[in-house]
Formats: sequence, structure tokens, C-alpha cells
Amino acid sequence: MTPDTFRIEHRYLELPDSFYTVQPPKPVSGARVVCFNHKLADTMGFHVRNEQDWAGVGAGRELLEGMEPVAMKYTGHQFGMYNPELGDGRGLLLWETVGPDGTRWDWHLKGAGTTPYSRFGDGRAVLRSTIREYLCSEAMNGLGIATTRALFMVSATDPVRRESIETAATLMRVAHSHIRFGHFEFAAYHEGPNAIETLIEHVIALHYPHLIELPREQRHQRWFAEVVERTARLIADWQTVGFCHGVMNSDNMSIIGDTFDYGPYAFLDDFDAGFVCNHSDHEGRYAYNRQPQVGFTNCQYLANALLPAMGEDKVREGLKQYEAAYNQRFEQNMRDKLGLAEPEDNDLRLIMDTLTMLHEHSVDYTRFFRALSNLHRHGTSPVRDLFIDRSVADEWLERYEERLTRENRAHDEREYAMRGVNPKYILRNYLAQQVIMEAANGDYGPMKELIAVLEKPFDEQPEFEHYAALPPEWGKHLNISCSS
Repeated sequence: MTPDTFRIEHRYLELPDSFYTVQPPKPVSGARVVCFNHKLADTMGFHVRNEQDWAGVGAGRELLEGMEPVAMKYTGHQFGMYNPELGDGRGLLLWETVGPDGTRWDWHLKGAGTTPYSRFGDGRAVLRSTIREYLCSEAMNGLGIATTRALFMVSATDPVRRESIETAATLMRVAHSHIRFGHFEFAAYHEGPNAIETLIEHVIALHYPHLIELPREQRHQRWFAEVVERTARLIADWQTVGFCHGVMNSDNMSIIGDTFDYGPYAFLDDFDAGFVCNHSDHEGRYAYNRQPQVGFTNCQYLANALLPAMGEDKVREGLKQYEAAYNQRFEQNMRDKLGLAEPEDNDLRLIMDTLTMLHEHSVDYTRFFRALSNLHRHGTSPVRDLFIDRSVADEWLERYEERLTRENRAHDEREYAMRGVNPKYILRNYLAQQVIMEAANGDYGPMKELIAVLEKPFDEQPEFEHYAALPPEWGKHLNISCSS
């Protein structure tokens, strides 16, 4: 590695030592770097000539100067129940770096072995789940959605028991912050008001610096409101690309509004408002259409944790921002998807009627909006062919065309803009499954090709047309387990 322009820090260690345990990684065997994100490395301020130079760090066998691995301690609500026993059970925060543009990056090695917070786990990640996280974090970034990122992954030869025997792997996940709502729950329920205050000020100093000069009470109140707003906008962004996060526990909610922890997840194929992507979610708590409410519930958990430091009136005021932020972002996103630049009062009815139609007729969500983005270039057939009953499409298209008569943009200008928000390529679960099977046989070429396609999801990429095809029947509505 040539650390051209980045700076090394480890500001998390400024927190009280109850927030972490110093913990060396437990090395994996037969480590080999199988995928490296060179573009991301460039933005972080370093260049890699030989990917395998990172195998030792990824294996947990080597530490670079300045790396001080710690397992973070946090708690949180899992499926609505408070769990005090949480923390980094298979990952370690190695250090923080600050890039040439001033952007801060946490480096977190997932699959690094047991920690004091592993409970009954083995501290390992398996190849399957590591590939899924790499793929989805980069797919979400390509879609413009706030997310953690994947810097590189390492394959290993160690056997790991899940539902069957799999092989180990590690992922170097990087993020602007790894602090979760659950850190504040730990501080509130186990450490007391001083710890809450310390954590608030730490987060503001690193991630909300524009608030630093405000008086304390105003600073804290504005900070919490911004956390709530970021969370609401993030979930509105998820909804409008058809993304389902399978484990929206409060310990998986980022304090800066990034998508965090890709376990069981899915992008919708046929639109199903009640789709549940996690086969462990027996009650459908984290179904697609429940995500906005769950986001608010998690903000309430955070608000309860902040009460000793902020008081009830101020957290109530902050929580009020959620609904307005979500509704505004969701409606604007959907207007953009429909190509409506001149807002009208009845647009929300059109939006909701459209989603109801897609749900009732099991229409592929991504293909519908992409076809709509080419309506006057390719005609109505690509839209109509998605419906078994073409008359339903015809009736809706007539209503849509009537609405477009009150738009001022030319058709080509509007559809160009629509193609910039309606992706052609998404990470369908069956695509992920296919590259996982190839990787299990030692071939990472398909994975790298899929990543390259997902980096530019709005481009036509005619040479990769097959990645935009409707999923095969076996690939629809796959349920993924929490096991990783």
C-alpha cells in the first residue's frame, strides 16, 4: 500500500473504554484477496499495485502500523425486544483514515473471529454472506443510496458450519461511521447520562460538525432532528428502488443514515407490498411496506435512550420530523420516477394507485419504471407486455398520458431524466445466487462482472442486457436466512 494522501486516526478510542474491548483478530487459513475495490481505494487516498499485499490484513494475520483492533460494544432492539448482550461478535474496527477530500473512513474487518460479544457464535463470516454484502453495498452505492462500502474481500479455506459446512471469508467494510442507534441504547441503559452526553458530542464532532458552534441544548436538539430526518429519507430511498432490508433492528441503524448490515435483503421482482425477504421473520415485522414504520420505531428507541440527556420535549420535537421528511422524500422520488416535474395536488393519488396496480397484477417493479422511461422511444408494448391483462395497462397509460399533457418538458428531455432515476439493472437475488455458486467453485469472474454492471445501473450497457432480464421462476421471491 502507498498511503499517498490519507491520514491515520482512531477517534473511536476517545470514547470511554466501556464502549469497546481491545481484541486481536483470529487469523483464517489460506487467505487470498479475491475482489478489491480499486475505485474506492482511490477516493480514500491510496493506490494498490498488488492486491495480494492485503491478504495478510484481510486474513487477520497482519496489522499495519496504527491499526488497533477493537470490538465495539452496543445493545439494541431485535425484532422489538431489547437485547443487552449485543456488540461486534465477528468484526473488529481496525482504525480510521481521513482521505484527501477530508472524508473519514472506518475500516471494519468482518469475519475476524470471536470477541467477548460473540455469544454462541464462532465469529466467522462465510463466503456466501460476504459476497452478498460486497455486492449489495456496491449496488446501493451505484443507485445513489447512502451505504457502507466494500473495500476488499478475502476467501479462506477454513470450514464453517451453518445450515451446512461452508468456507470462511472476510470483508473489509468501510463506512463514514460504524456508530449505531444501539450504541446510544447501551450508553443509556448501562452507562448513564454522562456516557450519553460524551457519545452525542463525539458523533457531532465527527459527523455533524456544522452544529458544533450552536449552544449545547440547541446543538443536541438539532442533531437528533437531523438523525431522524436522515433515517426517514434513507428509507424513502429504499422504498423507491424496491429494496427490502431483512433485519431492521436498532443495532443495524446507522447514526449518520447509511444503509447498514446486509444480511437477508432483497430487491423486489414482481411488486409485492407485503414481501418479506428474511425467512426468519415469521411475523413479517420487516416486510417491504412496514419499513417506514419500523424506521420511525427505531427512532423512538433512540429517542428513549436520549431522554436522560435531552428531555422529553426536545426528543418529541425531533421525532416529529420523521413523517414530514419521509413523505416529502418519497413523493419527490416517485414524481421523479414518473417524470413529473410540475407538481400537482393529485400526484400522490396517481403514485399510490400505480403501486396498487403493480401489486394487484404482480408486475415487475424495476422493469415497469424502466419501460416507462422509454415510453415515447420504444412505444407502449414494453409496459403492456408486463401485464397479463393488457387492458389494465391501457387504462393506466391513458391516465398517465393525460397527466403528461400538463408537463412542460419535451418527451425526450423528460425520459432522459427518468432513465437517470429508474435503474435498468438491480441486484436481483437470483443474480447474487448465481455468482455465489461460481465463486464457490473458485471462479470470481462472474462476480466482478456483475459488480461492474451494478456500478452503472442507469446506463443501457447493451452488452450486459441479460442482467436486466426478468428473473426465472426459481429466482423470484427468494427468502434468505440470517445465517452468515
